[in-house]
This record gives sequence, structure tokens and C-alpha cells, in this order.
Amino acid sequence: MAAAATMAAAARELVLRAGAVDLEEEEGPLVRARGCLSSVVPSGRSASEMPGLGSGRRAGSSPATGGGPGLQEPLQLGELDITSDEFILDEVDVHIQANLEDELVKEALKTGVDLRHYSKQVELDLQQIEQKSIRDYIQESENIASLHNQITACDAVLERMEQMLGAFQSDLSSISSEIRTLQEQSGAMNIRLRNRQAVRGRLGELVDGLVVPSALVTAILEAPVTEPRFLEQLQELDAKAAAVREQEARGTAACADVRGVLDRLRVKAVTKIREFILQKIYSFRKPMTNYQIPQTALLKYRFFYQFLLGNERATAKEIQDEYVETLGKVYLSYSRSYLGRLMKVQYEEVAEKDDLMGVEDTAKKGFFSKPSLRSRNTIFTLGARGSVISPTELEAPILVPHTAQRGEQRYPFEALFRSQHYALLDNSCREYLFICEFFVVSGPAAHDLFHAVMGRTLGMTLKHLADYLSDCYDAIAVFLCIHIVLRFRNIAAKRDVPALDRYWEQVLALLWPRFELILEMNVQSVRSTDPQRLGGLDTRPHYITRRYAEFSSALVSINQTFPNERTLQLLGQLQVEVENFVLRVAAEFSSRKEQLVFLINNYDMMLGVLMERAADDSKEVEGFQQLLNARTQEFIEELLSPPFGGLVAFVKEAEALIERGQAERLRGEEARVTQLIRGFGSSWKSSVESLSQDVMRSFTNFRNGTSIIQGALTQLIQLYHRFHRVLSQPQLRALPARAELINIHHLMVELKKHKPNF
Repeated sequence: MAAAATMAAAARELVLRAGAVDLEEEEGPLVRARGCLSSVVPSGRSASEMPGLGSGRRAGSSPATGGGPGLQEPLQLGELDITSDEFILDEVDVHIQANLEDELVKEALKTGVDLRHYSKQVELDLQQIEQKSIRDYIQESENIASLHNQITACDAVLERMEQMLGAFQSDLSSISSEIRTLQEQSGAMNIRLRNRQAVRGRLGELVDGLVVPSALVTAILEAPVTEPRFLEQLQELDAKAAAVREQEARGTAACADVRGVLDRLRVKAVTKIREFILQKIYSFRKPMTNYQIPQTALLKYRFFYQFLLGNERATAKEIQDEYVETLGKVYLSYSRSYLGRLMKVQYEEVAEKDDLMGVEDTAKKGFFSKPSLRSRNTIFTLGARGSVISPTELEAPILVPHTAQRGEQRYPFEALFRSQHYALLDNSCREYLFICEFFVVSGPAAHDLFHAVMGRTLGMTLKHLADYLSDCYDAIAVFLCIHIVLRFRNIAAKRDVPALDRYWEQVLALLWPRFELILEMNVQSVRSTDPQRLGGLDTRPHYITRRYAEFSSALVSINQTFPNERTLQLLGQLQVEVENFVLRVAAEFSSRKEQLVFLINNYDMMLGVLMERAADDSKEVEGFQQLLNARTQEFIEELLSPPFGGLVAFVKEAEALIERGQAERLRGEEARVTQLIRGFGSSWKSSVESLSQDVMRSFTNFRNGTSIIQGALTQLIQLYHRFHRVLSQPQLRALPARAELINIHHLMVELKKHKPNF
């Protein structure tokens, strides 16, 4: 019954809505007008009470409101009872004014339509439409009922879905709490996992460090020490021994389980390593052994000594002492033997104490004395000896004595010194680096160990050098040795081998005093030389000055690479003594002209030799250049004095008178001037020819002679030009002899013919 009542109510609602729609579709503006008119009914009065609007109209047949522009909203008929005859319009007053302004209402009022008639017509149309709609909906009642059932079923389904979703929501709430619980449990498990992993890692390291694998035992006990697996397992054994010592210090009880095994393996490894290294060391003792080969082999197994140093220091000390003793003897024997054979290929004739710069060539020696080396250029001349300090020769291969003996080759001392010390440098650098790498030392410890090995060899070398220098008088050889040491010291520094620094200082401490002593002996020999004991003299360069020039240029050229102030001071003393010696010898000549020729020849020779090797701006070159220029100018004046002395004297006197303003005194010199003009014109050519020949005979250096002739001719032209200017004075201008003067340009042309060409 409830369902039937609900169905009837729904049917009525649909009928009313459909009727309103149909009416709106069929009537259009008329329905909207009717609705507008009905809205004019005052509130509280029924439609039947309004004139012309209520006749023949059913109470339930109120038209549905349309969407006309004059209506505010449609009437809600959902709760309307269609069986009642009463119809009440509410809120009509509110809309009266709005409805009267509707366009359709205005049009109806203007045209005068009878609203009552029109209303009845509308009522009839509505009744017909209503009946028609009711019939349509009665025909569709089954579909409506079916739709109602479907809606009811949908409501049931939706209700079940609502219940299900509610259950889902409840389940999700419980799942969220469970997820939070799981997250908390997961975090706690994570922490426990990390802790266990950390413990496992530490414990694994401890176990790995303590456990002795069978491969290690087999390799240490059975494998030869030269096999790679022995070295690998030895490193493993060393690591385990260190780990056990560390854990024992921490009080780990598990170390006692492996201590015995590790000790036995360590003893076995130490025994095998000791035998192997000692065998290699003993191989150094074999004659003619290239000790670099076993050293290289030992470097491949340098970890053996590191193992001994960390596990058996007594054995490591034994091996180190044995190495020091063996290699010390090997180096000493090799160096002594090589040095002895090397000295056999030295020049047989060496400088002696009498082979000094100031010793005269005429000095006689005893009947049994060896021939002197003064006639040789190896004492005071550098020659090719300076090549020993060139970069190519300095690090050239060492000399092989027996090969040199077979070829009958001889060498100066500096070449032997270079070969010996280059071998010493090479061996020392290699030994120092080997000691640092194999014995794991550095700094002072490496320095001490190196000197323990090489000390006796270095001492023997120093003693031999001291013995040789005690009877050495070859200053150039000693000076070359000094520069060889300076260069070898730089090479050792580049190779990062400081262990030889003290040795180089000791060698220089032997060489420098001996060099200074020899240089002072030469200075003293020049100072004490008596020119009267030198025999016959001539104006050519003296052999003592030639010795000095060669010797000084040699030392200056060597000293330029490593300047030494003490050397320059000694050379300065020697230069002063040589200059004094040249002046003393020049004083032995009777004429000033011969003296000047001697001085110029010697200064020119010394300057030429010095300029070949020394720099142009060196102190020695500048000093002798000044002396040469001064003496050359004096000689030119001396040379021009005999043929042109009268002319020179007159020009000087006349210029002095003119300068003092006493030119009138020149009027009394007309006869003298005439004689000078005619004398010059008749003899100048022969005088110039004689002058040129005299110069070329006097000077051994043709270039120097040419320069002197050129200077003399230039000065002669200047003199004659000055003579012309004196004669141009008013007091002498009218002199008849002026017509006999030679044209200055003609004189220059003629003098050029006498300029020698070489």
C-alpha cells in the first residue's frame, strides 16, 4: 500500500510537470499571459472571486508557470493535491507591479482583449491538455513502476556500497596504525642490522687478521724465496704478525691460539731470507764481479729486509753489517786498483818546482835532472786541456787504463782526476740511492750508513790526492780539478745525493791552498827575476810575458764559469808583477824608442792572447789596452820626432804665442818658416817611407804595426794641417814661401799610398 501511494504521488507530480510543459509548448505566449494575469490576483483571494477569471475553472487546473520575462519563478506543484478545489496564490502583491510591466500584458491591455473570455478559453485548453497528459501517464504507469523499482534497487545497492565503503574506511584506519607499527619495527630492525653488520665487519677483520690460511703456511715452508708467491705470502705473514701484536696489546685472548703458528712461520721465513740475502752479499766478493747486478736483484726483494726489520732486528742488523763490511772492501779494492792503473797513463813529464813563470830559460840544471817542461805549452798554456770541464767531456765515460796503455795514450792529471771522480760520483750516487731504498733509511741515518760503506774509499782517495798535490806545481791542472769538483758537486745535488757534500768540501780544502801556493810561487818568481841575468835582450815579446799571457788567459777563461774573488786577487798581484817586470826589462834598453817598441810588443802580445779567451770587458784586458794605447801614442810621437821634429816644435810654439795673444812675434820667424816649408816639401816622402819600414821591422804583429803606421800618418796630416793654420795668420800670410806649401788634400792622397795592406 505504501508503495502504491508513493507511486500515485510520483505519477501526479509527473502529470503536472508534463502538463505544464505541453501547455507551454502549445500555447506559448498565451499561457505566459494567463500566468501573468493570474499573478495579479490579490493575496488571500481565490481565482473564482476575481471577475471573469474563476468561471468554469477547476481548482486544481492552475497552469504551470512559464519562463516568460515577467515572472520571477515557476510555482512549485510538487506537494499540490489535485483532488482539492481550493487554490491559493501567495505573494501576489510582490509581483503585481512587475507583471503589469510585462510586454504581453501591456499589449493585451492596449488591444482591449476580453480577459474573461480569454481566461475561459485558456481554462478549456488546460483541461484538455491535462486529460491528455493523464492518459499518457496512465499508459506509462508500468514503466514508471519499473523505474521506481529500479530506483529502489539502486538505493539498496548504494546503501550496501555505503556500508562497504564504511567498512573499507574502518579497515584503512586499522591498516594505517599497522603501517606505523611496522615502520617502528623496521627502524628497530635496521638499527639491529647495522649494529650486527658493524660487529660482523670488526669481527671479520679480527678473524681474517688472526686466521693463518694453508696457502700461507705452504708458501713460507716450501716455496723458494725467489718465487712471487713467497713474496706475496711473506707480506701476508707480516700483516698478520702486526695484527696479532696490535690485538695482543688490546688484550685479545684469541691471539694466543695463533701466536705459536705465526712464530714458527716467522722463524722459517727469517732463516730463508737471511740465507738468500747473505748469498747475494757474498757474491760481491767474487773477483771481476759487476756488483750492480746483485744490487739490482736485491732491490727486487727489498721487502725481505723490511720484514726482517719489523720481525727480527738482530738478523736485520747482521745483514746490514755484513753488507757494509763487504761493499766497503769491494769499493776500496776497486778504487785503489783503478787509481793505481790510472796514474800509469799520466804524462811522464810533469811540472816541477823549478818550472815557474819567472825562471829563465838559460837556467842550468844538474847532470842527472830530467828534461824541463818549460819548452812545452802544457804548464802555462790551456790549449785543449780546458775541454775536460765542457759538458760533453765532463760526463764522458771513464778512462780504461789498459786500453790507454795498449794505445800508448797519455793524459794530464786533470783528465785522470775527472775520470776517477766521475767513477766515484757515479758509484756513490748509486750506492746512496740503494741504501735509502733497500735499508729504508733517510736523512742523517742514510748519511751515516753511506759513510760506513764508502768512508774508507773516500779516505783513501783524499790521502792519494793530498800526496799528489804535495809535489804538484801545475797550477792549471789544479785549477781545472777545482772546477771539476764544483761541477760534480752540482751534479750530485741534481741527483739528490747530499752524502758527498762533506767529501767535496774536503777535496776543495786540499786543492785551493795548493793552487794559491803555486800562484804565489809564480808571483814571487816574476818579482825576483833579474833582467840582467836573462841574457841577450831584443824588442820582441819576452817569453815570461808570453807565459803570463797564456797562463792568465787560461785561468780567466776557466774562472768565468764559476767566478772566485780569491783567484781574481791572485791574478791581479801576478799582473802587477808582470807589468813591473816588463818595465824593468825595458829599462835595460839604451834608447827610449827601443824601450817603447819592447813595451808595445809585449803589451800587444799579452792583450791578443787574453782577448782570445777572456771577455773584452775583463779587468786584465782593459788594463793592458790602456797601457798599449798610452805607449803607442808615445811611440808615434817618438817616431815623428827625427824627420819632423822642427815642424812639431814650431807648430807648438806658434800655437802657444797665438793663444797668449803674441802673434806679432811670428814676424821674426819668416826665415825659419821658409826653411821648414822647403825642408818638408823635399824630404817628407823619403821620411814617410823610412818611417814605415822602421815600424814594420820593429813590431812582430803586422796588425799592430799597421795600426801604428796609420796612427803616425794620421798625426802627420794633423800636424801639417795645424802648420797651415799658423801660416794663415796675418803676420805670415804675405810670406813668399807659402806658395811652396803642399796642398793638404794632395798630401792625404800621397800618404794613403804608404798605408800597408796585409
